[in-house]
Amino acid sequence: MARKKTTLLLLKVFLPSLFFELLIVEATTNVNSIDADLNIKDWGCIEGEKKVLLEFKHGLIDLSGRLSSWVGADCCKWRGVDCNNKTGNVVKLDLRYFGLGGEISDSLLHLKHLNYLDLSFNYFQGIPIPNFLGSFERLRYLNLSNAEFGGMIPPRLGNLSHLRYLDLNGGGYQMRVSNLNWLSSLPFLKYLDLGTVDLSKVTSNWTQAVNMLPSLLELHLSECELNDFPHYSHLNPFVNLTSLLVLDLSYNDFNTTLPGWLFNITTLRDLYLNDATIGGSIPHVNLQSLPNLVTLDLSSNDIGSEGIELVNGLSICCNNSLEELYLGYNYWLSGQLPDSLGNFNNLRYLDFSYSSFNGPLPNSIQHLTKLECLNMSENSISGPIPTWIGNFSRVKRLDLSFNLMNGTIPESIGQLRELTELSLDGNSWEGVLSEIHFINLTKLEYFSLHLSPQKRSFRFHVTPEWIPPFSLKYMDISNCHVSPKFPGWLRTPKRLEKIVLKNVGISDTIPKWLWTLDIEWLDLSRNQLYGKLPNSLSFSRAALFVDLSFNRLGGLLPCSFNVTWLVLGNNLFSGPIPLNIGDSSRLQVLDLSGNLLNGSIPLSMSKLKGLKLIDLSNNHLCGKIPKNWNDLHQLDTIDLSKNKLSGAIPSWVCSISNVDLLKLNDNNLIGELSSSLQNCTWLYSLDLGNNRFSGEIPKWIGERMSSLGQLRLRGNMLTGDIPKQLCWLSQLHILDLALNNLSGSIPQCLGNLTALTYVILLGTQLNEPFISYSDHMELVVKGQDTKFESILPIVNLIDLSSNNLWGEIPKGITDLSTLGTLNLSRNQLTGNIPQKIGAMQGLETLDLSCNRLSGPIPLSMPLITSLNHLNLSHNLLSGPIPTTNQFSTFNDPFIYEANLGLCGLPLSTNCSTPNDQNHRNDQDKEEDEDGRYMTWFFISMGLGFPVGFWVVCCSLALNKSWRHAYFQFVDETRDKIYVFTVVNMAHLKRKIKRIRVHG
Repeated sequence: MARKKTTLLLLKVFLPSLFFELLIVEATTNVNSIDADLNIKDWGCIEGEKKVLLEFKHGLIDLSGRLSSWVGADCCKWRGVDCNNKTGNVVKLDLRYFGLGGEISDSLLHLKHLNYLDLSFNYFQGIPIPNFLGSFERLRYLNLSNAEFGGMIPPRLGNLSHLRYLDLNGGGYQMRVSNLNWLSSLPFLKYLDLGTVDLSKVTSNWTQAVNMLPSLLELHLSECELNDFPHYSHLNPFVNLTSLLVLDLSYNDFNTTLPGWLFNITTLRDLYLNDATIGGSIPHVNLQSLPNLVTLDLSSNDIGSEGIELVNGLSICCNNSLEELYLGYNYWLSGQLPDSLGNFNNLRYLDFSYSSFNGPLPNSIQHLTKLECLNMSENSISGPIPTWIGNFSRVKRLDLSFNLMNGTIPESIGQLRELTELSLDGNSWEGVLSEIHFINLTKLEYFSLHLSPQKRSFRFHVTPEWIPPFSLKYMDISNCHVSPKFPGWLRTPKRLEKIVLKNVGISDTIPKWLWTLDIEWLDLSRNQLYGKLPNSLSFSRAALFVDLSFNRLGGLLPCSFNVTWLVLGNNLFSGPIPLNIGDSSRLQVLDLSGNLLNGSIPLSMSKLKGLKLIDLSNNHLCGKIPKNWNDLHQLDTIDLSKNKLSGAIPSWVCSISNVDLLKLNDNNLIGELSSSLQNCTWLYSLDLGNNRFSGEIPKWIGERMSSLGQLRLRGNMLTGDIPKQLCWLSQLHILDLALNNLSGSIPQCLGNLTALTYVILLGTQLNEPFISYSDHMELVVKGQDTKFESILPIVNLIDLSSNNLWGEIPKGITDLSTLGTLNLSRNQLTGNIPQKIGAMQGLETLDLSCNRLSGPIPLSMPLITSLNHLNLSHNLLSGPIPTTNQFSTFNDPFIYEANLGLCGLPLSTNCSTPNDQNHRNDQDKEEDEDGRYMTWFFISMGLGFPVGFWVVCCSLALNKSWRHAYFQFVDETRDKIYVFTVVNMAHLKRKIKRIRVHG
C-alpha cells in the first residue's frame, strides 16, 4: 500500500513536467504535420518559398555568416530551415544565436504553413517587433527573447490563436505594453515569458489578464516593474490556473506579504519570488495545498522570523517533494536554524546565506543525504563543524564562510568525494588543516580559507613532498601560517587560475616555475618574499591581477609585463620607472608606492589609455608632473604624494572629469590653485597639503565640487579669508586648512556641514574590495600626526589651527554633533567659548589653545562624555575648572596653563571656600549699597549748585528792589569784613612785636 502511494505521488510530480516537455515535441512534430509520412519521397522546398527566404535574408545583417549556407536549390537543407516532408512547405525557422541584425521583411507572410519561428539571441538593435508577426495563422511557437527588440509590443500578437509558446523576454532594449487584453485571445497558450518587459501601465490588472489562460503551464514575469500583488479574496484571480507548474515573479517591487491564493495552486512545482520585496507575516493558509512544490526561491526579500514558520509548515507538506530552498539575503531572518530542515528528504539545494541565523548547525541537517549545495555564509552561526559533515556524500558546494564558527575543522570533511567548492573564510578556526582533510577531495576546484588577520594561530600544514589529490582552479589561503618555504605542491594542479597566499608567513624567493603557470590572478602580498623579479613579468596567459605588495622584493622593476593590475607597493624596488612602461597597454591599475624609485615620471605613461588608478606615492621621484596625460580618460584615482615633484598642477588633471581622488601632498609644488581644478566635479578626496601653494582658497571649491568629502590644504602659504562657499559641501567630513596664513573670521555658516551631523557606519566585512587602493590620509589628532586608512570614512575633523583667524567662534559650530576633532589653536580668536558646546556629543579632541578667548569654561562642556583630549591653554579664561564627567580625568595642568583667571584642580590656584565666598558676597553687598548712596549724593550736589545759582540770579534780575537790597547788603558785609580784618591784623602785629621784645 505504501509503495502504491509513493508511485501515485511520483506520477503527480513528474507527469506535469513530462507533459510540458511534450509541448516542445508537439510544436516541432507539427512542423511535419500529423499527416506526414516519413517514408514518402522528399520533394524539396517550394520555389516560391525559397524566393521568400532569400528576400528575408536580403534585409538582414548576417554578422556571424551563418546564412552563407542559404545557397543551392533545396532550401529545406539550409541551416535553420525545416520543411514538411510531404508537401515541401517551410514550417520551421530556427535562427537562434545566428547573430542577425537589420530589418525583418514582411515577405515571411508568404510562408503560409510556418508554425515555428525562433529569432532569439540576435541583435536587432531596438527595432520594434514587426506588427505582421501577428498574421501567421498557424504559428504555434514564437520565441523573440534576447533579440534586442524594443518599443511597444504589438497587441496584434493576440491574433495567433493557435500559439502554445510565447517568449518575449527582453534583452538590452526596453519593451513595453499598453495593456494585456490581447492575451485572452490565446486560449491554448502553455508557456508565456514577458521577462523585463515594462508592465507598469498594466500592473493593476495583470492577474486578470493571465487568468484568461487556463492551459498555462509556465508564467515568467520577472523584472517587469510590477508593484501590485493582489491578495486572496472571494474573487480569486488565479482560479482558472489549475495546471500552472512554474510561476516566476522575481525582481519586481510588490512591497507586500505573500498572498494566500498562491498556496491554492496545487499543481505548482517551481515558485520564484526572489528580489520582489516580499515581507511580513505568512498567511494563515493550508500549506499542504502545495504537495508538488520542488523549488521555492524567496531570497533577497524582507522576510523575518516568519520565514522559520514557513519552513516548519513546508516540512510537513513538501517533505518528499521539495528539492531547492532559497531564503538567502533576508537580513531580518533570524533565530536558530529550525530542526524541521531535516524533514526535507529530497532536498538538494539549501541556501540561507546573508541572513541573521545564530546558534549551531542543527543535528537534523545530517539526514539531508541528497544535499548537493549547502550555503550558510554571512550569518552568525556558532560552534564547530559537526563531524557528521562527512555524511554528505553528494555535496558539491559547502560554504560556511563569515560566521562565528570556531574549533577544529573535522577530518571527516575529507570524505566529501563530490565536493568541488569549499569556503571556510572569516571564522575563528583552531588547530591545523592537514593532508588528511583533503584525502578524498579529488574533484575540488575552489578552496577558500581567508581568515581574519587578527587571528593567525591557524596552520595549514602539509609536507613538502605532498601531491594534492585534486586539480584546483581557485585557491585563497590568507592570514594563517602555511610555511616559510614557497609551497612546492602548487606545481601539481594543471588548471590553476587563481593563487592567493596572503600573509601566510612565506620567507623565500619566488620560484621560476611560478612565472610559467597559466594563471589569471596572483596575490602573494604581505609575506617576506625577497629577491628580484624577472626582467619580463609575463605569463603564458595574460594575467588580470598581480599583487606582490608588502614584501622585501628589490632590484629594478621589470621592463615589461602583460598584466592588467600590477601592485608592487611597499617593497625595496629602486632605480627609475622603465621608460617603456607605456608599452604595457593592458594596464588598468599601477601601484608602485612605498619603494625607493627615483628619476622622473616617464612620458610614455600617456599611452596607457585604459589606466584607471596610478599610485606612485612615497618614493623619490622628481621633476614635474607630465603634461601629456590628456588622453587618460579612464583615470579616476591619482596618488603622487610624498615625492620631490615640483612645478604647478598641470591643466590635464581635471580635464579627466571622472577623477574622484587626487593626492599631490608632500611635494614641492608651487603656484596658485589652478582654476582647472574646478572641472573635477566628481572629486571626493583632494589632498594638496605640505606644498608651497599660495594665493587664496578659491570659492569654486564649494561651488563646483559638490561631491567633496575630504579637503586637506594644510602646510601651504595660502592667504585671505576662508570662503563661505565651503559650507555648501554637504558631504565634507574632513576640512584641514591648518598651517597657512589665512585671516578673517571663521565663517558663521560652518555649522551647515551636514556630513558632520549624522553617523556613518563602517562596514565590518573581512573580505577586501576588489580595487587594490586603500584610501588614506595623515591628520593631526590629539596633538600627534596619525595615518588613517580603513576608518578614514568615519573620521570627522575640522583643523583651522596655526593661521591668523580672528573674531569669535561661530555659535553654529555646536550643531556639528558628530564632529570628532576640532582644532582652532594658534589663532587670534576672542570672545567666549560657545555656551552650547555640550551639544557636540561626538567630540573627542578639542584644541582652543593659544588664542585670546575669555570668560568661563561653559557649564555644558562636561556633558561631552566622549571628550578625551582637551587643550585650553594660553587664553584669558576665568572661573573654576569643572570637575564632573570627563573633566575629572584631565589631570595635566598644561591643559589650562597661562589662563590667569582659572582656578581649581589641576591648577595650584585655589578657588574660594563656600563660607568665604558668602562673607565676601555680604561685604560686596554692603559696599554696593554705600556706593549707591555716594552716587546719589554727588548727583544731588551736581544738580543743586546750578539750580540754586540760577534761581538767585533770575530773582535779582527781575526784581529791582530785591536787587538794590541785595547789593547794599553785600557792600555792608564787605565793609564789616574789611574793618574786622584790619583791626585784628593790627592787634596781631602788636602782640608779635611785644613777644620779640620780652623774648
